[in-house]
Amino acid sequence: MSTRMPALFIGHGSPMNTIEDNDFRRSWQELGKTLPRAKAILCISAHWETMGVAITASQSSDTIHDFYGFPKALFDVQYPAPGSPELALHIADLLDGENVHLDTERGLDHGAWSVLQPMYPAAEIPVLQLSLDRTRSAAAHYELAKKLKPLREQGVLIIGSGNIVHNLRVFNFEQTKPYDWATVFDQMVKNCILQKDHAALCNYPLFGQMAALSIPTAEHYLPLLYILALQQDGDSLEFFNEEVMSSISMRSLQIA
Repeated sequence: MSTRMPALFIGHGSPMNTIEDNDFRRSWQELGKTLPRAKAILCISAHWETMGVAITASQSSDTIHDFYGFPKALFDVQYPAPGSPELALHIADLLDGENVHLDTERGLDHGAWSVLQPMYPAAEIPVLQLSLDRTRSAAAHYELAKKLKPLREQGVLIIGSGNIVHNLRVFNFEQTKPYDWATVFDQMVKNCILQKDHAALCNYPLFGQMAALSIPTAEHYLPLLYILALQQDGDSLEFFNEEVMSSISMRSLQIA
């Protein structure tokens, strides 16, 4: 009997959360201790966008430090998780009708390793990344993600890594109180998730100016839709890290 694996959307925020002792990192460490043991991990990260669909398909993965201006200690972090070309081929088959590019060169970006390092510091579980196809609408991403549902029954932990609200243009490190629009939009998204109104979440521009401010570009929001598309009847839903900082929401969720 196989056990249906949970699926996670994790608000990853700053890559410094990987090495700082804070509530976010501690919550990720706790997940690694309490989640069912995964045979492999598939991550949909805000930080890999492509023309068309791609998946990492190498035997091993380099650690991509795709940022600048942070301390050397963060650049020293390595996450040498194995890959799985066999699973990459299987996922490409599941995405029937798609011309999936099997990328044997790309490593893991910080959207993946920044949360996985606290969760599974031994880096022994195979990790793959699925890219975000720039040519798709939000609804098309959601429909694509539905094809990944069998993986939950096959021991694969699927993680979407981004942020529901992500506007670095107006982020203020000195601002302890979040913008009103960020808090309101974050709560609106939460309510839609609770109501399983995924159609509204796929059509987020209809929320108007609050959506435009919260999602100036879609790449941090889209991983949420991948996880919601995996939700099945009878799944539980749990939110965690429900904090909005200036113009970034750390809200995360687990379906199981």
